[in-house]
Amino acid sequence: MSDWKGLRAPRTRRRAGDTPSEPEEFRTSRRRAGDTVPAAPTDRGRRPTAARSGPRPGRPERSRLTSRAAVLAVVLCAIALSLAYPVREYIAQRRQIDQLEARREAIAATLSRLQAEQQKLTSNAYVEQQARDRLHFCQPSQTCFGIINPGPPAVHVPPAHPPGTPWYERLWDSVQNADKTSAAR
Repeated sequence: MSDWKGLRAPRTRRRAGDTPSEPEEFRTSRRRAGDTVPAAPTDRGRRPTAARSGPRPGRPERSRLTSRAAVLAVVLCAIALSLAYPVREYIAQRRQIDQLEARREAIAATLSRLQAEQQKLTSNAYVEQQARDRLHFCQPSQTCFGIINPGPPAVHVPPAHPPGTPWYERLWDSVQNADKTSAAR
């Protein structure tokens, strides 16, 4: 069982017109079958609710901004300002981390490509193949033939007109050459 010694009934504020009695919760627990329910407490001495909610005559209307609300607003602004710089730095650092990770992945891909190329270059078969193809080497036990494929003969066609010929002479010569080729067909 729990210890009830330290507990007291809650204090209720009494107003003018209230009758001193025990709180409602204790009265209801002592009721028996057939007891009547007490009447609702009277509203004597209380102001009507309409009078409490509206502005009071003769007094200026009270501002809704209380000192607690002002202090709360100042504290919230201070918290927001103190967190703005660290959040901005956090975002900048995350962006930098993402860039560095992308760079690391690119370097890792280049490294793997270079390692594969190194492995291929250290292979004896690849080195022999490159020596045969590029340098035309052959093994002592092989007979190698070199095919010389001469290109088409370089025919030097002298210009039809020397560089100092005026344009109208070159034009007349091109018309005459065009007539010769069409007549030859």
